[in-house]
Amino acid sequence: MEKQQSSGAAEKERQRGFRLLNASIPARPLEPALYLVATPIGNLADITLRALETIAAADVLACEDTRVTRVLLDRYGIVNRPLAYHEHNAAEAGPRLLGELAEGKSVALVSDAGTPLVSDPGYRLAQLAIEAGHRVIPIPGPSAPLAALVGSGLPSDAFLFAGFLPTKQKARRDRLAELAAVPATLIFFESPHRIAAAVAAAAEVLGTERRAAVCRELTKAFEEFRRGTLGELKAFYDAAAGVKGEIVLLIGPPEARPVRQEADLEAILRELAHDMPMGKAATEAARRTGLPRKELYDRLLSLKGRDEG
Repeated sequence: MEKQQSSGAAEKERQRGFRLLNASIPARPLEPALYLVATPIGNLADITLRALETIAAADVLACEDTRVTRVLLDRYGIVNRPLAYHEHNAAEAGPRLLGELAEGKSVALVSDAGTPLVSDPGYRLAQLAIEAGHRVIPIPGPSAPLAALVGSGLPSDAFLFAGFLPTKQKARRDRLAELAAVPATLIFFESPHRIAAAVAAAAEVLGTERRAAVCRELTKAFEEFRRGTLGELKAFYDAAAGVKGEIVLLIGPPEARPVRQEADLEAILRELAHDMPMGKAATEAARRTGLPRKELYDRLLSLKGRDEG
């Protein structure tokens, strides 16, 4: 029995590796650690050699969806068997993976696409692994936010990845207002059936002249970069039907504006409050001045109190 088990282990070690250009390449042994492995966001050829080595050699391979990961494994002839780890089973699968690390094994975590921990449940696993004293090693590679940023034509010296915008209209506008004065390109993930509403809200809160880009199906056959002002993008998506695919929305930073005197700012607020409700007046003032919407809303309340007093 022991001989059979030893033979099986030897066979597993012999099989570890991957296929590249019709050549079989053995995977190098891994030290015990949690490896966070970036995988392609569309084009399977974007995988790195180090990522293939890590996936092939890991004692345990964890992924969001075994069916998705199996496509990648089959493409490169990797025989490692994936284990599901996602938000619905993290409470059960997480302790199991931590147990494997405690036994001195190597654990590789991949997402369905892109870099693990970016909008997927891997953050908690990495946090627990660090707290338990295990090494956490990133294996860099494809990332949708960065691919969208470098192809958008928007400033890349400072950027903020803000995940998904809220689905409800008021919460979405409030979130955009919070970010209105951030001096960086804003990056969001968005779904195809909500992109029109997201762009419309951004145009309303941030202004129609702010530069933006909608990046769709990155690295895939129907990759698309649609660039322009928020007003131009709003007009397009208001008329568009049947938008499909995975989307990244980028919004350029606010234009640098001169510091205004207090009297000038008060004049702007009074002018806007005369023509529109206070909420919209604060939003428009934030767009014009680059100041936080909440601060401007509070100033409007103060002005109103003074006038009524």
